[in-house]
Amino acid sequence: MEPGGTTRVDSWIWAVRVAKTRSAATALCRAGHVQVNGERAKAAQPVRIGDEVRVRGPETERTLRVARLVAKRVGAVVAAECFEDLTPPPPPREEVAATAHRDRGAGRPTKRERRDLEKLRGR
Repeated sequence: MEPGGTTRVDSWIWAVRVAKTRSAATALCRAGHVQVNGERAKAAQPVRIGDEVRVRGPETERTLRVARLVAKRVGAVVAAECFEDLTPPPPPREEVAATAHRDRGAGRPTKRERRDLEKLRGR
């Protein structure tokens, strides 16, 4: 696209492979999961080079700075050049507590054993 131009935020999110489909990108915008420069964005809101786009997905939130405008979906290598990822690294994973292990062939657990297993699993 020409320098100084704009493109729709849902189209850009789809083109740089943040969303799997264009309709999924539009749905993210409608649900209020997309912000452009700190403001909630509608699907047709224009984005420019230098804008900060924040997309909240099912598991993570990504913060991207627009480096290049694209309107059509591009390959993964080219898509990585179209934005600067400002997302902070995830916190280190905590070690998982020991899981309950039952010997194979030991039969069904008794009611007491089942309660102990559920307590250990946090249910």
